[in-house]
Amino acid sequence: MNMKIMSLLGLVSLLSLGSLALAQNGDYQIPRTEWGQPDLQGVWNFSSDVPMQRPERYGTQRFLTAEQIEERRAQIEANRAAADARAAQLVVDPDAPEATRNPGGYNDFWIEMAGLGDVVRTSHIVHPEDGRIPPAVEGAPRQFGGLGPDIPGERPVRYVVGGISKDGPEDRGLSERCIVGFNSGPPFVPSLYNNNLQIFQNRDTAVIMTEMIHDARIVPLGETPALHDDIRLWSGDSRGWWEGDTLVVETKHFNGMRQTFNSLGTNYDAVLTERFTRTAYDTVEYEFTIDDPSTFTDRITAVVPMIKVAGQIYEYACHEGNYGMVNTLRGARMDEQRLARGESLPERD
Repeated sequence: MNMKIMSLLGLVSLLSLGSLALAQNGDYQIPRTEWGQPDLQGVWNFSSDVPMQRPERYGTQRFLTAEQIEERRAQIEANRAAADARAAQLVVDPDAPEATRNPGGYNDFWIEMAGLGDVVRTSHIVHPEDGRIPPAVEGAPRQFGGLGPDIPGERPVRYVVGGISKDGPEDRGLSERCIVGFNSGPPFVPSLYNNNLQIFQNRDTAVIMTEMIHDARIVPLGETPALHDDIRLWSGDSRGWWEGDTLVVETKHFNGMRQTFNSLGTNYDAVLTERFTRTAYDTVEYEFTIDDPSTFTDRITAVVPMIKVAGQIYEYACHEGNYGMVNTLRGARMDEQRLARGESLPERD
């Protein structure tokens, strides 16, 4: 199964490189809508195996050298071979030690990652110059979440995965509550899976619909009045315009109930500027800039390529049959009853 996935990702990578070459040669003509605007419509995937934040060893180096790319490929193949060997061991030895039996939350089959091409960034962040998240402003709130044990904290829970306790649904992350997906944006940040969005256009409006949590952001184009400052939204209030062949979307009026970026801030004062530029038949260059002076000492700009998908987005009906939340809270109540009876809790991975 891994070989099938690698073949598919390699094909996507090769197609993208071919289109990139055409664009660089000046042969690519951006398609236009009937209103003369660049046509960005379709389903786009923003998966990536490039880190958002640049490893410190690269300094200000923006792109990997050919030798570094080959090293990355070799490491990926070595990791895959080791994972396959562990899986094979379970087939011949079902009583293998527990350390080799637990695959974690997901294995490679479920994870979306773009294949390595001939041009590979060292990070998606391009500003600051070191490709790293700038220092936080003193006093900016910070909350961490994850798939492991709960991390105690205070309400509201602003991160999307994990929780601070299991006293009630308000103590769980935003994605567990089906409010905000972990990659539904804005901005769009590559993650484990469901890295898809669809763009619709007419003369005066663009609609950006995400797969995760199935949210549609309606973006008026041109001179349109902004919402009153008292009106605050989970995904903010977006306004768009064209700068040449680039769709620029500025989003303000976030409700402050989410982090600004990377577990920091409250996003209440954040201004997000996104830029969508079609650079090839199957490629849109997506760039976003976060400016939140109440959270970071500098702005953050990142570039994420989006690859065209020959398919459609299916509804992500998060609340339909969402028994996970009920069972999470029910399990916590059962643990409390066991402890009250003086019983020990069962061991859990």
